[in-house]
Parts: sequence; structure tokens; C-alpha cells
Amino acid sequence: MAILVILSKANMNKVFMWALVVALAGFLFGFDTIVISGADKSLQELWNSSELFHGSVVMGMALWGTVAGALLGGYPTNRLGRKKTLIGIGFLYLVSAIGSALVSDPYSFAFFRFIGGLGVGASTIAAPAYLSEIAPADRRGRLVAMYQLSIVLGILVAFLSNFLLSGLGENAWRYMLGAEAIPALIYCLLILLIPRSPRWLVLSGKEMEAKEVWSKLGVVGVDNRMVKLKEGKNKASETIFSPAYRPALMAVILIAFFNQFSGINAVMYYGPRIFEEAGLAEKSAFLSSVGIGVTNLIFTLLGMALIDRVGRKTLMVIGSVGYIVSLSLVALSFLLGWSGLAVPLFLFLFIASHAVGQGTVIWVFIAELFPNHLRASGQAMGSTVHWILAAFIPSLIPVGMATIGAGSVFALFAIMMVGQWMWVSRSMPETKGKSLEEISAELAHK
Repeated sequence: MAILVILSKANMNKVFMWALVVALAGFLFGFDTIVISGADKSLQELWNSSELFHGSVVMGMALWGTVAGALLGGYPTNRLGRKKTLIGIGFLYLVSAIGSALVSDPYSFAFFRFIGGLGVGASTIAAPAYLSEIAPADRRGRLVAMYQLSIVLGILVAFLSNFLLSGLGENAWRYMLGAEAIPALIYCLLILLIPRSPRWLVLSGKEMEAKEVWSKLGVVGVDNRMVKLKEGKNKASETIFSPAYRPALMAVILIAFFNQFSGINAVMYYGPRIFEEAGLAEKSAFLSSVGIGVTNLIFTLLGMALIDRVGRKTLMVIGSVGYIVSLSLVALSFLLGWSGLAVPLFLFLFIASHAVGQGTVIWVFIAELFPNHLRASGQAMGSTVHWILAAFIPSLIPVGMATIGAGSVFALFAIMMVGQWMWVSRSMPETKGKSLEEISAELAHK
């Protein structure tokens, strides 16, 4: 019995180490997405850009890259495999970081930011797919949520890096953006060490290699698992739009839709600008952005501790209520002119609500709903909806704040979160503790 326990722990350590390496793609996602916030106003002043051009091209091009990455990322994830796709993603991050730091005009800058966006969009498909396929059912929530934890760490490090580098003069933005090259290079080297996903190997006809990976993990009942996977392989005519998968399709679309209509990317991208709008000095605004990163990390850890215990749906209910309260308070702060620390404190509550709910749940949930032969396609749909809105909404923030005002912007986000609470309470399926095959079968039957 003691030997079995030791072997089980050794196998879990392997899963954890592989998951940790793959989750570094999330660190680069978080860093790449947020590092631009430190360069926001400097770049607008440097190139004398209009609000619309700055928001949609200079700041927004990376997000349009994520849309393209999400649309196209399912193809290499299916055809080349999860591992090869993750290797390519690391290369995109590295090129983007170096290129963005060296350019001298807004169009070249937008191009290299677009390249990084391709990596972000594709990583939201390949990384959660890989993690969900190597994780045991009772730990899948925590292991896939490591991707989100890494995103949060990347966000925190980006905020902190921006704060530390903000005093280096007119070229500080180059150091901020170029700093990403270091973790990108480390990731490119480490990702070569992981095995390929066993479930993908079975669907690609490489059954012996799949057995070798599963044997390293101590998985029992491999032959039965392979039979079920090959049954899915034979359903070549099925797509994510087939009637059986409509419940899963609607679920991934809605969770992605509400994720962005919470305003999370607007806050992350324009944190310093929002704090300055609330009356904080520039240095205090950067420091408050670091506070967002710390709050995000703490409550993501809490969400990871709870996701396999209380379930995905419960965390989403808690997060929805927190969203409604915090966004309403932020809106009132701007509309009624509450000064001082009101806006930072209420935004910290907003970040805590996001981290423990949507932040922890979204990539786990999207990776669970479709069967193996449709998983990448289903994730591509959810990621595409997510990133189209993530590109569209932050691009309009500078214009929105300049026209209708910050208070009205946050009031709209609060109203949308009432809609999320209603959907979660009435219709969101619970996937806690079930195998991937059980989840997809239940939703297909529904």
C-alpha cells in the first residue's frame, strides 16, 4: 500500500511539472497583455495619436492578433499536436517582445504586437487542451487553473516591471516591452521537455507512444480509455455545430461573452489611466496597478483551492455577485465624485471577484465541454468570442471615457453582470469531478 502511495505521488509530480511548464504560456499571455498598459500614454504622446487610432491600432492591434490566433489556433492544435503548437507559440512571443521594443513607428509597433497576439490567442486553445488531457478528473480543475494562475503571475510581474522601469526616461516603454524576451526564451527551452498529449496521440494513430505517456503517469485501464477515444475518432462527420453539441457550444460562447463584458480587459489595459481619471498622481496610479496584480494573484490562489471542492458553478455565482456590487460602486464613485481611495478599493474588489470566479473558471470550463475529437474546435470558438470582444471593448475605452464618462462605462459593465448571474444560476452545467468523456456525453444527451 505504501508503495502505491509513493508511486501515485511520483506520477502526480510528473503531471505537476509538465503542467507547470505548459502553464508558462499563460505567464507570457498575462505579461504580453498587460505590459502595454505601462507604455499607453507615452506611446500616444510619442506618436501624437488620436484617441481612436491609439485605442484601435497602437493599443488594440495585439488584441486583434489574439482574435486571429484563436480563429486559426485550432488547426495546428489538432493537426500538429498540442506540443508543437505550444513550441510555435513561444517563438511568437519571443519575436514580438524583441520587435516591439526596437521599432520607431506606430505601424511596425502594431505589427509586432499583432505577432504576440497570435501567440496569446493560440495559447488559450493549446495550453488548456493539453492540461485537461493529462490531468486526472479529481485534480483537473486545479491543474488547468494553473494556466490562469500563470496568467495572473504574468500580469503581476508586468505591472511591477512597468512600475520599476517607469522612471527610466523617454525610452522606458522599450525596456518594459523588451523585458518579455527573457521569460519567452526560458519557455521556448522548457517546452521541448514535455511529452505529447496521450489523448491526441491516440486520435493521431500513435497508440504505442500514448501508452508510454500514460504508463509514466500510472494510468490504469488504458486499453478501455483508448477504445472510447477511437470511438470519437470515427465520428468524422461531427462538428461543434452538430445538434448534440449545441448545449456545450452555447455554454462556451456565453462564458466567453460575459467574461469580457465584465470590463476586465478594459481595467487591465487602462489601469493607470483609470486611476489618474479618479484623481491619483501618475506614480500612485502605477503603484495602484501593482495592487491590482497582487489582489488578482491572491484570489486566483483561493479560486484554485476551491474549484475542485465547491465546483465551477458555485465560484461563478460568487464572482457574479461580487462583479455587480464592485462595478456598481466604481460607477457611483465616478458619477458622484467620490475622491481618495474609493475607486482603487472598489476596483480591487472587482479584481477579487473576477479572480475567484471567471478568472479561475473560464479556461477550465471551456476545455472540459467537448469530446476529444472536437475539443480544439470548441475551444477555438470560445476563445474567438472572448478575443473578439477583448479587442473590441478595450479599443473603445479611451473614446468612451472621453465622451460618456468613466461612471457610465462601469455602469454598463455592472448591468451586463446581472445577465451573467442569471445565466449561471439557471443554465450553467457543473463539471466538477467528472471525466472529460462523462462531461461531453452528458451534455450531448441533454
